[in-house]
Amino acid sequence: MIETDIIIIGAGPVGLFTVFEAGLLKLHCHLIDVLAKPGGQLTEIYPKKPIYDIPGFWEVTAEELVHNLIKQGSPFKPGFTLGERAETIEQTEDGKFIVTTNKGTLHKAPNVAIAGGLGCFEPRKPPISNIAEFEDKGVDYIIRDPEKFRNKSVIIAGGGDSALDWSIFLSDIASSVTLVHRRTEFRGHPDSVQKVIDLSNTGKIHLKTNSEVIGLMGNGQLDSVLMEETGKTNYAMETNYFLPLFGLSPKLGPIADWGLNVDKIAIEVNTVDYSTNIPGIYAIGDINTYPGKLKLILCGFHEATLMVQSAFKRIYPNKNLVLKYTTVNGVQGFE
Repeated sequence: MIETDIIIIGAGPVGLFTVFEAGLLKLHCHLIDVLAKPGGQLTEIYPKKPIYDIPGFWEVTAEELVHNLIKQGSPFKPGFTLGERAETIEQTEDGKFIVTTNKGTLHKAPNVAIAGGLGCFEPRKPPISNIAEFEDKGVDYIIRDPEKFRNKSVIIAGGGDSALDWSIFLSDIASSVTLVHRRTEFRGHPDSVQKVIDLSNTGKIHLKTNSEVIGLMGNGQLDSVLMEETGKTNYAMETNYFLPLFGLSPKLGPIADWGLNVDKIAIEVNTVDYSTNIPGIYAIGDINTYPGKLKLILCGFHEATLMVQSAFKRIYPNKNLVLKYTTVNGVQGFE
């Protein structure tokens, strides 16, 4: 059995940053993740995607951020159980928790931090009858390596941040980028919407609103799509790749059966310390919900910082925790 101070379920950016914050308090962490390597969605879905809202970095790719977070936490020697899903949780007589994975690995700690991002997820697919025939043959739901699209023609479908951001990014890589959206209004960040409009005005992105891809064509490999556009007869467009970026369909998975208060697919928490209705179990990052919640990485970092303070007090209720700036001596101490 693996014993530690905090079991972290999810090795995404928020889980990785928790290692650092806990380490400053001399607490040890062990992370469990169903993926084979740390990084969560950043590593699995968009490693090359640039991120713009991390303090101190005007631009950083997802994989660079993960690398830096791992390096930041490495002095505190976290443990990892990767490629396994946290399946069950039980509380022992001494108030600690035992988390068992789908492969039977046991983990024990007085605190559990659920940092599972969106939970278990799969891409949302458009209702195109033959789309499965072209998966990995011109149709991709996730962009892992943008270089794959260099000097290729790409059609992206979607109206959210993912579709907007990748349209902007690939406009400097692909030979042609067409963004297709069923409406005239986008759901993404206003700044990204304006960038797409500006690139459309200069011809770097072909913007097609009130439009939809309704069919795919090709002989073993995608070579064109069938377009439906308001006020026009359906027509074909040649392309090398079709990228329907409609986001992810998240599910809590086994965590939904742990007796936690859940609102739809998110865990309700107290914003004092991001604790759940079960003392000792916390939820941080995209997997939690509370009034005013913003699903941003930097907000998850804040939640992790407050959470470890509470976790420390559960382990050492009689010790007075003294917050010290890391610029003083690199650690936070207690008296």
